[in-house]
Amino acid sequence: MTNTQSYAQLPVIDLSAADRGPQARRELHRQLHAAAHEVGFFQLVGHGVTEAETEALQQAMRAFFALPEPARLALDNVNSPHFRGYTRIGDERTAGARDWRDQLDIGAERPARVPAPGEPPYWWLQGPNQWPAALPELRTAALNWIERLSSVAERLLHELLASIGAEPRFYDDIFGPEAHPHLKLVRYPGRPAEEGDDQGVGVHKDYGFLTLLLQDEVGGLQVLRGDGLFHDVPPMKGAFVVNLGELLEVATNGYLVATSHRVVSPTTERYSVPFFYNPRLDARIAPLPFPYASDAPGVTADPANPLFAEYGRNELKGKMRAHPLVTARHHADLLLRDGREVAVSR
Repeated sequence: MTNTQSYAQLPVIDLSAADRGPQARRELHRQLHAAAHEVGFFQLVGHGVTEAETEALQQAMRAFFALPEPARLALDNVNSPHFRGYTRIGDERTAGARDWRDQLDIGAERPARVPAPGEPPYWWLQGPNQWPAALPELRTAALNWIERLSSVAERLLHELLASIGAEPRFYDDIFGPEAHPHLKLVRYPGRPAEEGDDQGVGVHKDYGFLTLLLQDEVGGLQVLRGDGLFHDVPPMKGAFVVNLGELLEVATNGYLVATSHRVVSPTTERYSVPFFYNPRLDARIAPLPFPYASDAPGVTADPANPLFAEYGRNELKGKMRAHPLVTARHHADLLLRDGREVAVSR
C-alpha cells in the first residue's frame, strides 16, 4: 500500500523485542524483513543506548561547534591524509554540489598506515583523529559512542539477517576489531528559505552496511519512497533513524534496499550524528545465501559510481569525491591512476 498517509512516518522497529520470547522475536523479524526489503529505512527504538550517553555526546558536540572558528579550523581535515577532522561549511560535496553544513569526521583511533608500494591506497583511510585540546570530553564521548553503536549495529545486523532466513553471523569475520566505523558530528547552520538553494546534503545512498542516525528535533532528512517523491522523516525522541547501505543491497542482489535520501537545509540550526557501521577496509563482501534470493530483483548499477569488491576502495572513492580539497593536497596522484582507480568527478 503506497499513499501519502502511509508515509507519515517510517516503520518503527523495537530491537528489545529480541529478548522478549520467541513470539516477540518472530514479530520483530517480520517487521525488520518488511522494512529492509520494501523501504530500506526505519526508526529503531529499544536499542539500549541511554539518555545519559546521548546527552554526553550532544553536549560535547555543541561545545565543539561553539568554539571560535580558529579553534575549529585548527582541526581542518585538509591537514589529514586520512580525511579526519573539521570540514567547513560548503567544503564537502555530494554529486559535485556543495553541502551546506560543517562537521567533524571521526573514526577508530589507530596509528597512521601509509600504504607500502603495491598495497591498496585505501589504507590511507586508517589513521589518528584530530581532537580539540580544549575539549577532552569530546574525545571520550565520541569514542564511547563509536563503541556503543558498533555493538547496537552488530546486534541489529544479526537480527536483520535472521529475519530473511540467513545465517545471523555470516558477516562477522569482516567486522571484528579491525572494522572501519565512521562517525560524523554535523551542524547545519540554517539559511533563509528565500536563498533558493536548499541542499543541506545532496541526494545519495550510503555505501556501507548500516547507518544509525541521531537527529535533533529540527528535522530536514528526507527519504525517497515508493511514490517517487521525497518524504520528511519526522524526528522521534529516543530513536535512531536506520538505513541500509549499498553493500547489503549488493550482497542480497537487490532484495534488501539501499534507499536514496537527502537533507533539506533547515532555516534554523540543526545538529545530527550519523554513525556508519562499516567492515574492514580490506573486506570482500561475499553474496549472502538466503531463502528469498530467487526473489531478488537485482542491483541497479550506476556507471558513474561503480561499486568495488573491496570495501576500502568504495570508502576511498567516496571520500575523494566528497572532499576535493583533501584529495588535491594529499592524494592527487590517485586521481588518474590507471584511469579508473578512484577517479573523482569535480
